[in-house]
Amino acid sequence: MILNYQIQQAEQLSDLEPIVLIHGLFGSLSNLGMLARAFDQRTVIQLDVRNHGLSEHSAQMNYDLMAQDVLDTLDELNISKFSLIGHSMGGKISMKVAEKAENRVVRLIVLDITPFAYQENHHEQIFKALFAVQEAAPQSRVQATEIMKQFVREDMVIQFLLKSFTQGKWRFNLNAIFAHYSEILSWNEISPYTHPVLFLRGGLSPYIHKPEHFEAIQQQFPNAEIKEILNAGHWLHAEKTDEVLLEIQNFLKA
Repeated sequence: MILNYQIQQAEQLSDLEPIVLIHGLFGSLSNLGMLARAFDQRTVIQLDVRNHGLSEHSAQMNYDLMAQDVLDTLDELNISKFSLIGHSMGGKISMKVAEKAENRVVRLIVLDITPFAYQENHHEQIFKALFAVQEAAPQSRVQATEIMKQFVREDMVIQFLLKSFTQGKWRFNLNAIFAHYSEILSWNEISPYTHPVLFLRGGLSPYIHKPEHFEAIQQQFPNAEIKEILNAGHWLHAEKTDEVLLEIQNFLKA
């Protein structure tokens, strides 16, 4: 599948490899825009993954397919070497891309997710809110917000989700995402990836927190650096943009 994409060209000709940004669950390519804008010396490609944003909808959804979508899209753009930055589900997609195309990935940066099969369902109330809006088909964001507040308390989460609400509908394929949610939580271990990798964790986030999370990273990415962004949650790139960018830029220069 060729994904919907947005390209930001480098301000000047550069030999630096392009950066590919991959968003998380229920997101779209604009979600990592605050990072994209900082890399004016490189070409930056932001992607909508399948069943999200303006990319095609499909009844099938797993990490192998989503990683292949990324590679097919980059092939379409004639991009051979690239660095990857992925958040949450996008981080898992990025790790799968690195497994499938190890010789093409220059740098891999994973934001607040591990190569691990999570058991916790962090999205039960979110799914209830999204299905309630889908069923009611409200024509305004104000109406959609009122419906969602019955299930979700965090205003920031509601506003994030509403970025994908337009003309009474969700842009993402809610039915397919719900059907494959267990696959999104899951993970098939990969053979050790020995190139340098940067994992950034939100200090207040549960996603890279437990001993088994750190063990999973060490086993599959033995040369990984894990750095904490203090006082940041799961959306660390939005909450602490400057700190996240500093770590990413230092890693890309190494």
